[in-house]
Amino acid sequence: MSLTSEQMKKIADTVKQSLRNKFQSYKPETNNMPFHYRLLGKDRMALFSFIHSLNTTFGTSIFEPVAEILASLNFSIAQKQFAVGNSISEKAQTEIQHIMNELTIGNMPNKSQEIERIRKVCNKGIMHKVKAVKVDLFLIGNDGSIHLFDLKSAKPNISNFKDFKRTLLEWIAIYLSENPTTNIHSYIAIPYNPYEPKPYERWTLKGMLDLDNELKVAEEFWNFLGGEGTYSELLDCFERAGIELRPEIDNYFLKFK
Repeated sequence: MSLTSEQMKKIADTVKQSLRNKFQSYKPETNNMPFHYRLLGKDRMALFSFIHSLNTTFGTSIFEPVAEILASLNFSIAQKQFAVGNSISEKAQTEIQHIMNELTIGNMPNKSQEIERIRKVCNKGIMHKVKAVKVDLFLIGNDGSIHLFDLKSAKPNISNFKDFKRTLLEWIAIYLSENPTTNIHSYIAIPYNPYEPKPYERWTLKGMLDLDNELKVAEEFWNFLGGEGTYSELLDCFERAGIELRPEIDNYFLKFK
């Protein structure tokens, strides 16, 4: 499915507005770096600092709203920063800990089985209130299925994947506590593959995540949202937005010369 002209315009506008907002709020680092300045120029150092600062907010300011736009035509509901609930059962917490213990000692992850184990106890025991939990992207498919996404950086810290796994399971438990019969899925999404043209190093995640049912990287993620071919069209949208913004970017960094 190709992107509609309306989607392409919204995506380009979102990217351009995000960068313009960043220009308005951005303050370059004030550290004196005389050798770097003389070697590379203050404008290039300011640009480097800006890119580093932008990377820290790329997910919330660009990837999340773009994902919401893409999914809006293919899913009945698409919403970023959606609150999935604020309570989890005592029995579900215990079952999640059992799952985590099993994975730690070498059992292979199986997301569909893990979800059914949690479903059986999602309303059993004391219901504990938790801080309102938000997912980066919440989708309801046309068949009523629920999809919860946690968007991560291109190179997430592998040591944190145990925490990521627990989070995905807790989202399931929290949502099922109020909707126990729902067909539900939760995923880690990585917006692009930093290792291209080589495959993403999925082996580093093996053993904690069910790679076929719990991880979507680059094309898998964007094409899941917008249909086949979305990823390449999305890159074209970003390129067009960059070309339109280039004079503004150049003018902005002239003041650092």
